[in-house]
Amino acid sequence: MKQMSATQLDEFLQKNAQEAILIDVREAHELANGMLENAQHMPMNSIPAHVGELEMAKESPIVLICRSGQRSAQVGQYLEQLGFSDVINLDGGMNAWAAEIDSSMKVY
Repeated sequence: MKQMSATQLDEFLQKNAQEAILIDVREAHELANGMLENAQHMPMNSIPAHVGELEMAKESPIVLICRSGQRSAQVGQYLEQLGFSDVINLDGGMNAWAAEIDSSMKVY
């Protein structure tokens, strides 16, 4: 699994936004703090139920997002075990994104 800083991910998305699948694995109440544009909300505990729909994008880059990068890293390891080959974790999560890219988002 690739780890990308908020700055690296921002640059990556500027070039690959059409191909990348963004998945926010935080809980619903956390989304009020901000969410990346075009991200799909799939709480961490619901990922196994969504694997079938993710299979259709198995060759696309899948970007995983949470508050700090820990839960998304766990989901990334799970997806890699299932054969997903292009998994990217936002290192530092949305807190890093808020600090480095979009200060209008809340650090929590």
